[in-house]
Amino acid sequence: MIRVLLAEDQGMMRGALALLLGLEEDIEVVAAVATGDGIVPAALRERPDVALLDIELPGISGLEAAARLRAELPGCRVLILTTFGRPGYLRRAMEASADGFLVKDGPVEQLAAAIRRVLAGEKVVDPALAAAALGSGASPLTGRERDVLTAAADGATVADIASRLHLSESTVRNYLSAAIGKTGTRNRIEAARTARHNGWL
Repeated sequence: MIRVLLAEDQGMMRGALALLLGLEEDIEVVAAVATGDGIVPAALRERPDVALLDIELPGISGLEAAARLRAELPGCRVLILTTFGRPGYLRRAMEASADGFLVKDGPVEQLAAAIRRVLAGEKVVDPALAAAALGSGASPLTGRERDVLTAAADGATVADIASRLHLSESTVRNYLSAAIGKTGTRNRIEAARTARHNGWL
């Protein structure tokens, strides 16, 4: 049996995926978690062969969890399954050493086949998304610019961002200015929106 850990924050989707995958003769869902923070502890407890992770999760993202999972349980294959088919997300997933990346609108048979393929050592990537990623280029933002834009996305003030990230206010303004310039937008809200749309945050 292929032991699968499932991380999905929407309860109905999590239950449906677990049920559908459980109908496969060779797949068993051994853990289902709703938060990014729950992924590594559940994986260390259950020792799955494949972790099926959403990107947008409460706590840490599925991409962050993928990198941690790779360090803590290197034998576990990681397959990212997301609603957000964005080239930037695909690039970040590959940087986090994910073994596969699929969007959620495919048939369950495709997902089951992808689980088997990543377990066999293959890389599995949605073909349309792979083509888009090749044409889009890498994120122009530095790690710190991403941090500052992420902190700014909820409307936080420069002082709030500086306090949260332990930076001076002038440094935060510099990072925001650079991010606005690189995204070709007029302000930090637009910059955060554009970066999120492209999968850079």
